[in-house]
Amino acid sequence: MDLVTGAMGCLAPKLLQLLQDEYNLQKGVRKKVEFLSRELESIHAALRKVAEVPWDQLDEQVKVWARQVREASYDMEDVLDTFHVRVEGDAPADPSRLKRAMKKMRSLFSKGKARHDIASAIEDIKKQLQEVADRRARYKVDEIMAKPVAKTSTIDPRLATMYSEVTKLIGIDKSRGQLISMLSPLWNDNEFNKKMKVVSVVGVGGLGKTTLAKAVYDELKPQFDCWAFVPVGRNPDLKKVFRDILIDLDKETYMASKFTLLDERQLINELHHYLGTKRYFVVIDDVWETQSWEVIKLAFVENNNGSRIITTTRKLEVATNEVYELPPLSYGNSKKLFYTRIFGGEDKCIDNQPDEVSEKILKKCDGVPLAIITMASLLVGKPREEWSEVNSSIGLCLNHNRQVEITMRILSFSYYDMPSHLRTCLLYLSAFPEEYVINKVSLIWKWVAENFVHRKQGTELFEVGEGYFNDLINRSMIQAVKSEVDGIVYGCRIHDMVLDLLRSLSHEENFVTILYNNVGIVSGSRVRRLALQGPKHTHQVINRMDMTQVRSVITYRSEWVSIESIPSFKHLRVLFLEGTRIDLQHIGNLVQLRYLGLRHVYVRELPKEIGSLKFLETLDLEETGIIELPSSVGLLTQLICLRAWKTRIPNGILKKLKSLEELQIYPAEDEESKGQLVKDLGYLGELRVLRTLVSRMGERVQYNLMQSLRNLNKIQCLTLVGWCRARDEGNNATWEAAVLPRHLRHLILENIHFSWLPSSINPSRLPNLSHLDLFVAAMEEQALESLGRLPRLYYLKLSTWSTVTLTDIASNGLFQKLRSLSLVQSMVQFVLIKDSRVSFTMWNGVDAMTFDSKMKEEFRVERAIMPNLKELEFLVPLLSLMHENGNCDNLGLEQLTSLNKVTVHLRCESNLPAHEKEIEAEVALRHAADVHPNRPTLSVLYSPPLSIPTAPP
Repeated sequence: MDLVTGAMGCLAPKLLQLLQDEYNLQKGVRKKVEFLSRELESIHAALRKVAEVPWDQLDEQVKVWARQVREASYDMEDVLDTFHVRVEGDAPADPSRLKRAMKKMRSLFSKGKARHDIASAIEDIKKQLQEVADRRARYKVDEIMAKPVAKTSTIDPRLATMYSEVTKLIGIDKSRGQLISMLSPLWNDNEFNKKMKVVSVVGVGGLGKTTLAKAVYDELKPQFDCWAFVPVGRNPDLKKVFRDILIDLDKETYMASKFTLLDERQLINELHHYLGTKRYFVVIDDVWETQSWEVIKLAFVENNNGSRIITTTRKLEVATNEVYELPPLSYGNSKKLFYTRIFGGEDKCIDNQPDEVSEKILKKCDGVPLAIITMASLLVGKPREEWSEVNSSIGLCLNHNRQVEITMRILSFSYYDMPSHLRTCLLYLSAFPEEYVINKVSLIWKWVAENFVHRKQGTELFEVGEGYFNDLINRSMIQAVKSEVDGIVYGCRIHDMVLDLLRSLSHEENFVTILYNNVGIVSGSRVRRLALQGPKHTHQVINRMDMTQVRSVITYRSEWVSIESIPSFKHLRVLFLEGTRIDLQHIGNLVQLRYLGLRHVYVRELPKEIGSLKFLETLDLEETGIIELPSSVGLLTQLICLRAWKTRIPNGILKKLKSLEELQIYPAEDEESKGQLVKDLGYLGELRVLRTLVSRMGERVQYNLMQSLRNLNKIQCLTLVGWCRARDEGNNATWEAAVLPRHLRHLILENIHFSWLPSSINPSRLPNLSHLDLFVAAMEEQALESLGRLPRLYYLKLSTWSTVTLTDIASNGLFQKLRSLSLVQSMVQFVLIKDSRVSFTMWNGVDAMTFDSKMKEEFRVERAIMPNLKELEFLVPLLSLMHENGNCDNLGLEQLTSLNKVTVHLRCESNLPAHEKEIEAEVALRHAADVHPNRPTLSVLYSPPLSIPTAPP
């Protein structure tokens, strides 16, 4: 489906489906269907040619024709889908024999009437297509030379985060140093330095304000008691802004649901109370209006402790007294960024001679990083001889703000350079608010529900959609958002300039109608997709809109308390409600619904009428308060994704949902229900993703779980939470017998304690494992070496009560792909030994010290130790800083040549003078980071004393 082609690509397959014997169409109707299918293919081909031309370059008559075809395609698809619902979507039979017979008779009459109606509908479709064909001839559409502006770029194999990584490295050092100087004056006026200081970074969109602020934030925040980085955006929800600040300052305290009930005044008071006498550092990113900033700044107390605040804004009038105007990149840095994006570095350019086309492109981009990155993304994989054509196609502009206009034109060109399926998927993102983190999984299932994702042979729909998502990141149209814990890309953001472009295109072509607090431009056309943003929406405004053909409704923090008109939403495919109060009693009337998402929607139960949604593919429930699903969920046999974490499912229901590919669910409390759930899992052969609670299960239930896992041949991500600790060989033996699929990629075992490493977790059995999280009480060197040989291990979180040393980590080539290592119960050290071997020690802080207290400088050599490790997290028990145990200068972190982030948990022992030792430890750790060639970012967190057994249980 595309902005131009609409639902046209879906119609021919759906028409051909009617020719199947089960529909029993009359002969005359079958011939009409065959004729219409051929006609649709011809019209679709013409539309694809139109879609390849940038919209602003099309003849106005062709635009009118394309709009009419698109609207007609939606209407025709609705007719066909309604027929399928009426024929296939009958309610389940009543157990009573008489009622069952009556229902069967009604069904026969209903289906007979449906077949009669479809004959009439086919005739209507034929008339619509005839009108389309007549206009096509009248407007001479076929005479248009709809040649693509440029060939579609090949997929760039480099990491999706190229944009953020490159801009951190190129052209930022000078600006970072200048901004830091403004925050930290050189003169020795202590009283002046103690005052809270606010500096505003000002510049046009795409210039890199957020990147600069984040770089300064990461560098300076360890010098403060607490810190926060919070985006604002246009039309901000100030309550959310204040809550986000509190959560960044103290996530453990302020994630509690009770703080969602506070109003602005109460939240400001809470911030005053928390900040108190603390020295804090806060970044308020992307402020658009003076009025918003005037309210936000009320939250920050002047406590004469040297606190610092950075704001970023496009508008000089919003800025504070002290302003840093971010300049464009210099020509040299622009060139570096441009060639790094295309070739991986300026020195890797195939032809280092001056290039006239490159010079013109860089001049046009005018030093704006977003424009440079976007332009370079267009050229990746294209031969040099095509660069001139791309550059000429963009053209120059005479807008009053040259940088903004150039960037928008480049973005527009990038949009039309994409294949049609990517354009449609990207345009759908215009329904989400600014600065909103869009969950990747939920987004892909919405695309699937809207029929934007087309199945490929041998590939599941979700995996195809995930390819679309990665391609949009690769083209720099969206920005990846990664988990801070394991580095997995779990969502995306849209740069506000890209969002402006998408909203403009979306409004012009009636793709999404956006209302913010009842304010928005509503076209005279029928609403196809509706986005409600902001807390104030009235029934009067919504009821004035033609909602009879709406396909998606996406709400964000809206007070739309009921869907009284829900019976008229008979063509709705996607309903996503976040932070919205709503009455779901009519939900069963949405018979076309494919996706139902409730996030932070506080309802006690899901109506049993949910079982009427026979075509529902995704049921996404998060923080809803629903304790248990109704048994009618078992009727949703087309359900592909069920995300209902912290919600229980009744016994015997799960095994009916054999189409499930993703499942997140709780079992009931009793042993029988747990046993039933783990048995039912064995029926779900299509599962790719499974997350469930396995707390306090008996040995028999554990055994049945292992048997079910044997049947999940497609499972890729397995998360099991909260099993009892394995304290004897019998429990560990359950996992010894486990047979996990070889293509398993993620294995997360939270709070499941093993006495030793199960033999089922080893390189030969799990060659594709990339993420592993587990606890092993007694970790032996051989077991640690086995983990090190997992060929694709990217992330490892390992907890243990024991001390273990790998005597030769370098020569054995262990942990070659590892990028993130978390050892939250162990201190680490890398030591070069006399024979040039390198040892790796994990120390539990209790056993006698097993690693050297001093590094042997004379034996230091370059070794490829964990060559790709970028992030390291470990524990430092302050006992280790006693004189006989060495100090934090001797950790050997310099052996990790790719390291750029270190997180240390300092644990104070009860028998030590805490404050003095904490200062000594932090100074030593900062020195270790400073002498490292990469100068990695260091975060020091303080942990309370922890009781660790002297021997594993």
